[in-house]
Amino acid sequence: MPSRSCANLLDMASGDILDIPQTPRALPRVMTVPGIIADGDSDSMSSSCRERKIVVANMLPLHAQRDITAKNWLFSWDEDSLLLQLKDGFSPETEVVYVGSLKVDVEHCEQEEVAQRLLDEFKCVPTFVPHDIQEKFYHGFCKQQLWPLFHYMLPMCPDHGDRFDRQMWQAYVSANKVFADKVMEVVNPDDDYIWIQDYHLMVLPTFLRKRYHRVKIGFFLHSPFPSSEIYRTLPVRDEILKGLLNCDLIGFHTFDYARHFLSCCSRMLGLDYESKRGHIGLDYFGRTVYIKILPVGIHMGRLESVMNLSSTFDKAKEVQEQFKGKKVILGVDDMDIFKGISLKLLAFEYLLQQDQNLQGKLVLVQIVNPARSSGKDVQEAKRETYSTAERINKIYGRSNYEPVILIDRPVPRYEKTAYYAVAECCLVNAVRDGMNLVPYKYIVCRQGSPGMDDAMGIKTDSPRTSMLVVSEFIGCSPSLSGAIRVNPWDIEAVAEALNVAITMSDSEKQLRHEKHYRYVSSHDVAYWARSFMQDLERACKDHYSKRCWGIGLGLGFRVIALSPNFRKLSIDHIVSSYRRTQRRAIFLDYDGTVVPQSSLIKAPSAEVITLLNSLSNDPKNTVYIVSGRGRKSLSEWLAPCERLGIAAEHGYFIRSSKTSDWECLASDLEWKPIVEPVMKLYTETTDGSYIEPKESALVWHHQDADPDFGSCQAKELLDHLENVLSNEPAVVKRGQHIVEVKPQIQTCACCIMLFHVLLFVLFAGCAKGLVAQKVLSMMVDSGTPPDFVMCIGDDRSDEDMFESILSSVSSSSSITAAPDIFACTVGQKPSKAKYYLDDTADVLRLLQGLGNASCPKPRHTAHFQVAFDSVLTDCFQVMLHSGLEIPMLTAFSVDFIVGEKLCLEFQFCRSHMMAALND
Repeated sequence: MPSRSCANLLDMASGDILDIPQTPRALPRVMTVPGIIADGDSDSMSSSCRERKIVVANMLPLHAQRDITAKNWLFSWDEDSLLLQLKDGFSPETEVVYVGSLKVDVEHCEQEEVAQRLLDEFKCVPTFVPHDIQEKFYHGFCKQQLWPLFHYMLPMCPDHGDRFDRQMWQAYVSANKVFADKVMEVVNPDDDYIWIQDYHLMVLPTFLRKRYHRVKIGFFLHSPFPSSEIYRTLPVRDEILKGLLNCDLIGFHTFDYARHFLSCCSRMLGLDYESKRGHIGLDYFGRTVYIKILPVGIHMGRLESVMNLSSTFDKAKEVQEQFKGKKVILGVDDMDIFKGISLKLLAFEYLLQQDQNLQGKLVLVQIVNPARSSGKDVQEAKRETYSTAERINKIYGRSNYEPVILIDRPVPRYEKTAYYAVAECCLVNAVRDGMNLVPYKYIVCRQGSPGMDDAMGIKTDSPRTSMLVVSEFIGCSPSLSGAIRVNPWDIEAVAEALNVAITMSDSEKQLRHEKHYRYVSSHDVAYWARSFMQDLERACKDHYSKRCWGIGLGLGFRVIALSPNFRKLSIDHIVSSYRRTQRRAIFLDYDGTVVPQSSLIKAPSAEVITLLNSLSNDPKNTVYIVSGRGRKSLSEWLAPCERLGIAAEHGYFIRSSKTSDWECLASDLEWKPIVEPVMKLYTETTDGSYIEPKESALVWHHQDADPDFGSCQAKELLDHLENVLSNEPAVVKRGQHIVEVKPQIQTCACCIMLFHVLLFVLFAGCAKGLVAQKVLSMMVDSGTPPDFVMCIGDDRSDEDMFESILSSVSSSSSITAAPDIFACTVGQKPSKAKYYLDDTADVLRLLQGLGNASCPKPRHTAHFQVAFDSVLTDCFQVMLHSGLEIPMLTAFSVDFIVGEKLCLEFQFCRSHMMAALND
């Protein structure tokens, strides 16, 4: 057994203090850039290592029993387990390791020996979750809270499920941590793929991702995923969503389940998704989390082998003889409240009541599998099922005829197979179910085999038929296009569907059966596993091409993946460049950059004003605030900064200083009367939306509306406005929770000569990019091409400015020497910028460093210089003559006196001089 000392040490450190890497099982790749492992000759180095998949599930695919006489454990594979069958989807060279719990309790003193044996003989790693945690984890949180919730059952009262219990949730997290520790014992994070199964382990990815940032994780949910209206009632909804988002690939049986998950991510975490070449992807802090929709299949070989058993032949003959002259409808379900057994019986009763000719000729055989959980709801469902069956048999039964046959006992596989083969119709009436493979098994058994045909007296070349009536609320329903889909709650509709199924012509039944059999036989469990793993490999292919940082505490942990060249901007580095250069262009965003985004006071602080003044008063600098805010607000807030340039409304209004006039980049706004009534119409019909009027634009906001409806309305509004403005000089754009109409930008002749026409086509809709281009163009035209360009911003509109600066400078033929460019985003997130700063405070520290490096002699204070020097000299002479100390005066320098500071220091000198004279 692999040593557990490392895991124990991590437990002592609470998993947060120490981060000891596991000894690699293969030679490491070459690390050429810090944090980035290059491909190099990795393929040749790892080719000798056997490919390995680690499958993690609540239960291992094993049978275990105690040999009383020999007093040892006997283990064998569970041939019917999906976990075992999925191995057929991997190549024979692939090593599959299973991590999970045993279905029996093993004494603590035996656990080490059993674990070693299971690893050696079966490649299984048992978790041995403590009994008290296992009870609260599985029978508590999983079965009493997650399972009902995922099947749309809310605990509205004590009789309808258990309310949320924090202790059970803590047990769920603890159990997932135990699983994580066991996975860490055996995983090689660089090469192995981890595939987690089902809702029992939804926070396990967080523990694994926290330990290994680039570990390859896939997750498949075998149950339904509820709509956001149901899921949002879960108090730990965010923790579970974030746990799943720490995977690389998340699989669902149907698009409905995936759509509900994506809706929850949008509504609760504010995440958007997009389709990338046929694959659905969620951008999560620079990592793309892919969504896969793939219903699971059955193991054809396993089912066919059971079908060819002699015991199956004998049972099929017996069942065929038992129901001779009658048509059999078959149901195979677990005993729980979601399988709809009682609804099925009511529909069958209604059918017999409506068509008396079917009485005595139609039989419903209902096989009831043992319940997977216990509780009042299961007992109530069982009582209702038995009472309904008894009533039907009492009313419609005869001495030699029993309409409903309940088989409520463990039924061996061969017996079920015999019933599948005999039944003319299979009815699956669940009110909510994840997948349900009963219809697939029924189709394969109706296809038959030579041995089964011989046993049942069917000619080998005779056509095969089958009929399915399935609930529209089960996962397999979308894949069975030839089945009759029903609403299980509509008793009359289900009865009508059964009547259609048993009276349909054989030719129609044959066509439907052939269509189903082609699908089931080609989309088996091996296809499912192979397809999922191929997509997981594709989702993880870029793991080593990005830098990764882990952020967040506890279950809120996530990994930020960024470009390898993306790094934090060093103040010393940029100040060094700043001192060397003479012609500097500085572009600063406003909200989220120099003023915190969360601040209720949007006016700049005195510190910000001082910093902006220290930069803009330096004659070597050209400084602009580039913001989406209106020019009126910016003019008022930045009034003390006389030499500061301002670009308002993303650059549609621009001025170079306080004394210069505003320049409008677009003057034709005649389209506004056309746009405004259209936006008002959508505002009236979309609760929570509003219109933001600007001088140069109109913006429709829907961030406070219902996310799905607001997004739908935004798309409709976009199409509507594009149609009505097709001949107007305006551009319609959709952004994050907005639809904006802006004027088209008319490019000037000097800009076209300076920059290639293609650039303006590229940035025509990006006003901030045009601001940067215009300012750089003016600097070049004035004979002072920039040798230092700095741009700092925090949102998507600033990304256009970053790209514009990089492209403009690189394509300008007038700039002989490449300037030092510092494109910097605020916050660690995917960006076109090369650098980042953590927050607004970081930005201000950077500006302070640049301000300290600036030593201008302001032009507007030049006429004070002679008078000040004279007064200062007089002051020194008087104080020295009087024997006064002047420690504070020696700290002042004329070179650093600007603006108001000049007046304050002048007054300080005068006051000291007068005090000395008085003495």
